[in-house]
Amino acid sequence: MSKKMETCADCADYDECGILKEFFGKKGYKFRKYREALEFIKERGYDEFLENSSKWTMQYGKYK
Repeated sequence: MSKKMETCADCADYDECGILKEFFGKKGYKFRKYREALEFIKERGYDEFLENSSKWTMQYGKYK
């Protein structure tokens, strides 16, 4: 939060971040989906993510 970025996907330290490693290391489907969302944003950007997720009924869903 102190880096003033939209999400962790924008951070240059993403791959080395201890907080994210701990968060993504938790067991459970939702944690895999949260990681998938950030990876999608890193690869394709926010606009495509928002377009893709606009029809979701929960905090995560399928990607095109």
